Amino acid sequence: MNKVLVTPRSLTRSGHPALRHLTEAGCEVIFSTPGVQPDEAQLLEKLPGCAGYLAGVEKVTARVLEAAAPTLKAIVRNGVGMDNVDLEAARRLGIPVLPAVGANSRGVAELTIALLLALARAIPFSDAHLKAADWQRRKGVELEGKVLGLVGCGRIGTQVARMACGLGMDVLAHDPYPPPEPPEGVRLAPLEEVLAAGDFLSLHCPAQADGAPLIDARVLGTMKAGAYLINTARASLLDGRAVLAALDDGRLAGLAIDVFENEPPGDDPLTLHPKVIATPHVGGYTTESVDRAVGAAVDNLLEVLGRGSTGP
Repeated sequence: MNKVLVTPRSLTRSGHPALRHLTEAGCEVIFSTPGVQPDEAQLLEKLPGCAGYLAGVEKVTARVLEAAAPTLKAIVRNGVGMDNVDLEAARRLGIPVLPAVGANSRGVAELTIALLLALARAIPFSDAHLKAADWQRRKGVELEGKVLGLVGCGRIGTQVARMACGLGMDVLAHDPYPPPEPPEGVRLAPLEEVLAAGDFLSLHCPAQADGAPLIDARVLGTMKAGAYLINTARASLLDGRAVLAALDDGRLAGLAIDVFENEPPGDDPLTLHPKVIATPHVGGYTTESVDRAVGAAVDNLLEVLGRGSTGP
């Protein structure tokens, strides 16, 4: 019997109907600790002997892969990010790593727009003060005519661009592999122009190959004074200390983040800053996105294991 390890926190906590296709195909489904992101020790305990691995955002080290390699035929993700997996070790060991391409694009795009609006109108500030019986108002900004700079114009960035154009924003986008035809109303531009021109800047790109932050002190110095920054992509894209300093001195008017180096982030000063809106990695955590992502992950795994598909 092929064992399959399932570790995403939402699935270990609540399960999902698509997982039954694994058992129907003759697989034994095992779970990591419910609702807890597994560490290396737990993966070393549970993954060896498994043929399949439906992974979450936990770090999957070379040591774990080497221990599991004799039986592991594939790692699948219920999302698109794969930089938590040591991909070089996976390639060396012949273990394919398969994302659920496009499954959560709509959810992340809609969260990005929600965060953009929340920053523009200081919604969390107003809500918190009213609930504390403290009548305070913070002047907002309107989005019509404002420039949204997008770093990354793939599936998520394209949907964000279309929504932003619908709000009357001017959209500049940079992508090293741009779409053949950018969305209507979007102008592709060099990265430096996008960074410098945006009243709002939203990141929709993978981590940099060398792991260095994209938004560091130098880049922050080139951005428009009083700009807003949104990161629903990768925590490593931000130099936390530099961003914190820019919030303190007003170079950044606000920050919204949905991704963190450590999840949960604990008492991270960036998360706790009064100019920061933080959400607990919920970009793809919608009913529809989860259904698409888990279904795609299960299909990918069944295909590798030669057990068919969950589709019609």
